[in-house]
Amino acid sequence: MEIIPDEIFAPSQFFPQAINSQNAPKARSRRPCDPCRRRKSRCEKPDDHQPCLLCRFHHQECTFNENPPPRKRRALTINASPEPSEPIPNLLAYSPNSRRSSTAASTSPHNAPATIRQDPPIDDYANLRGPSLLKKTLGLQTGRHSRLLGSTSEYEKYLLAYEPTQGLQNPGSSAGPSTLRRVEDIGATTFITLPDVGSLNHQHDIPDLDAIEISVAPHGSPLIHLYFRIVHPSFPILHKKVFLEKYARTHREFSPPLLAAVYLLALDWWSYSSELASLPKPDVSYLEELAMRSYCNIVHRPKLSTIQAGLLLLQRHEGNSWAMTTQLVGLAQDMGLHLDCTEWHIPGWERGLRKRLAWAVYMQDKWGSLIHGRPSHITPSDWEAQPLNECDFPENAADEDDEDGSTEVEKGRILFCYMVELTKILASILTTFYTIKAEREFACHASEGVRSLLDTAKPLQLALRQWYADMPPTLKMQDIAARKLSSVGYLHLGYYAVEMTLHRRIIRSLSSADDAELCFICRQAAQTRLTSAMRFVQSLRPEHHQSFWYSASKYSFVLIGSFISLLWVTSNTEDEAAQYRKKLDEYKWMLRLSSKSADFLGSALTLLNNSTVALVNKVAEDFDTRGAKTAGLLVTRGATSAAAGLAHLDTVRSTPPDLALAGAEVRDSTRGTPLDGNSMDEHSWFQALTEGEFHGA
Repeated sequence: MEIIPDEIFAPSQFFPQAINSQNAPKARSRRPCDPCRRRKSRCEKPDDHQPCLLCRFHHQECTFNENPPPRKRRALTINASPEPSEPIPNLLAYSPNSRRSSTAASTSPHNAPATIRQDPPIDDYANLRGPSLLKKTLGLQTGRHSRLLGSTSEYEKYLLAYEPTQGLQNPGSSAGPSTLRRVEDIGATTFITLPDVGSLNHQHDIPDLDAIEISVAPHGSPLIHLYFRIVHPSFPILHKKVFLEKYARTHREFSPPLLAAVYLLALDWWSYSSELASLPKPDVSYLEELAMRSYCNIVHRPKLSTIQAGLLLLQRHEGNSWAMTTQLVGLAQDMGLHLDCTEWHIPGWERGLRKRLAWAVYMQDKWGSLIHGRPSHITPSDWEAQPLNECDFPENAADEDDEDGSTEVEKGRILFCYMVELTKILASILTTFYTIKAEREFACHASEGVRSLLDTAKPLQLALRQWYADMPPTLKMQDIAARKLSSVGYLHLGYYAVEMTLHRRIIRSLSSADDAELCFICRQAAQTRLTSAMRFVQSLRPEHHQSFWYSASKYSFVLIGSFISLLWVTSNTEDEAAQYRKKLDEYKWMLRLSSKSADFLGSALTLLNNSTVALVNKVAEDFDTRGAKTAGLLVTRGATSAAAGLAHLDTVRSTPPDLALAGAEVRDSTRGTPLDGNSMDEHSWFQALTEGEFHGA
């Protein structure tokens, strides 16, 4: 069933009986309209002169022409009383070839809402009968949320040992007792758990969940299957078995924005499901509205599911928000994700999940800092999350889906871990060169030239080289399994973005006061990075384009174009500038072609056009009227050698791979040339890497 309302209403408008029903005064009984009578739904009219809410929602005429039919047993629909319905069978064993028998029956001749389950959520997972992964969970308990008690909180650390672990009354709440939960024997790490009931907006949870579920009904199960086939292997921030266990009981056990976020991401691959491809797609904009509204409703209740929801919503191509990223960092600290949970008394699967979530938040903070140009909120002095290992990932190759278009589970695990390691290097670069303090210090030493900055950059460049050298073959670009999608593209793109972030700072620091040969070497190194990045973009295949891309990817594609613009605007001659303008046009053409198979690249192209349009117009005008020197570019130095060094960029498409970078290598005659008494060898890391290291990466 496709729902495309003219207006976006709050879920509470459609399900008013679920909100404050005990406190609201009883209204006088009103005759229901004909469509609501047929649906056996409660008819809610704002006044006598407007259609009822459900008729507005379903675009139906609100009439009162039919006589009341004989009383019948009431059917369970989205608007029915919350009596338990028959469970949907075999959710854990769902396969894309099986069709739910309820699909055909979900739509009546009168366009009634699709039937969804009405089972109430579990009060406490500890009371579940039989085996369950959720027993003794700390961060995913239903009906309760928890907060870490910090060293300077109102609870004195030395007194916590004397506090009871249950029944501690919360003076600020009358909704029930809060409790203390110690999670380790040594260190006294303690959380206070609080009931959701009575907290702000808690009454909206069930109506929101029902609205989310019916917006995709009857396709909830296949969408979840699609999510775990394509998105989850490359971004494993959920626990698959826990998620499916909860969904098998009822959708009402979830955090509303998490369920919506899973559906939203899965909808991006709607055509990759043999069951869904030929069916009309649910209304994405309506689901996004529900997701964001429900996220705002629960963000003050820290749970692992809240963090999962925020991370997934940020992966939407248009969803990257610095404000939400900073909220996630705060929530992660509330949940103690920045701490070492190795010895905590929580289920083993939750320890692994906490570590994966911790590093996912870390990555979101660091890449968000790069994307938005904002200070990072995570500092080394307050971060002790332990490195990830294989035991932290519950799925393996045996859990992999064989259907065409799926993602490899083992490759996804390695990919996620390598992205974390790359992010650590990015964090060091941002701290070293892009904090307010660092930029002021470099500005104070600008008169000393670029040499001191190069000395600082050298260990970071070497760390990047080592990271690349250690990359296993399974993460190489050409390693693509037959009929499988591959997300390794976002890892390699991230590598080039980090490289350019480092070289961007170096190029900005060059001035006419620096030695000409040293400036030439710096620019040659930057040109080499650009050559490799453009070759990478050109090498992307449909298996890469159609896969999951990390949230920072769109910006990283834009960053390559911005880097071309930087080299253009700092060119030494008109000829060099003209060649960089040509390269910018070529790169935009690559993005335009690729956007046909990857929609988010169209947005990247728009951002790049917006960020370079002033440069294109202004620099061209200045060159036409006054020449390079007065166009705000660097003064000419070594014009002939610079132009010759740039010429290698034109060979990206035509030169054999083993020769493509030859023009970018630093001339042998410069090796060992004294620069203020020092050998050029100390900056040998700037020389171009051999093509063998980059080709086919």
